[in-house]
Amino acid sequence: MDISNTLDQKNGIKIVAFLCNWCSYGGADAAGTARLKQPPQVRIIRIPCSGWINPLYPLKAFNEGADGVLISGCHPGDCHYAEGNYYARRRLEVLGHFLPFMGIDPQRFRYSWISATEAQEWQALITEFTEKIRELGPIKKHVEVS
Repeated sequence: MDISNTLDQKNGIKIVAFLCNWCSYGGADAAGTARLKQPPQVRIIRIPCSGWINPLYPLKAFNEGADGVLISGCHPGDCHYAEGNYYARRRLEVLGHFLPFMGIDPQRFRYSWISATEAQEWQALITEFTEKIRELGPIKKHVEVS
């Protein structure tokens, strides 16, 4: 997975959003279709299901320059693959607890549930998350000394 091309250097902060194909991506698409204002700093990666997210994907996004990572899927109980979001919730909750040990502020990572009919909820979520990342500022990379 190479996300370096999805990160925009001009806008200061960079946010990567992994969105479930069946619900959250539909909500983001509906927000765009309705011309709801959305932050330009967000780059969306469409995934089949939030349950298919490997916890290494958000870490790789951070490593490649993302200042914030959002993962969103179907509401629990409404997953197209029956239980995918339950698996995602367990993995992502654990990941969130490990981020401070990796030097990443846990506020830079978020997961949520947005359905395809929740365009306004998507807009509110992504706007609020972007503002939080803007407050935190860009991640400062550690410089390795050889």
